[in-house]
Amino acid sequence: QVQLVESGGGLVQPGGSLRLSCVVSGSIFGINAMGWYRQATGKERELVARVTREGTTSYADSVKGRFTISRDNTKNTVYLEMNSLQPDDTAVYYCNANVRTLARWRDYWGQGTQVTVSS
Repeated sequence: QVQLVESGGGLVQPGGSLRLSCVVSGSIFGINAMGWYRQATGKERELVARVTREGTTSYADSVKGRFTISRDNTKNTVYLEMNSLQPDDTAVYYCNANVRTLARWRDYWGQGTQVTVSS
């Protein structure tokens, strides 16, 4: 059993900052890429940022220069530092990780955390 638990969402004013965290726990034999996705009301889920096990990062064009993804492999945790938040960033943010269990590698998802940017 593998669980991803996100935290750090909330309500913030435009221009503000938030830091999301996601801890992976359970019967884990390894973690490859980890990432953050988001889904706004009425829209499809989209990739926000991704980080490989070695630390290589990639970002959606809409968040480049404002968001920073990082991970701590010793804690099986991935972070998303979000600065200069705008109303268009309002969405449910989901953590994703490619995890190896005893049987195989597969993707797992967190339950999502709401981020609302509003004055």
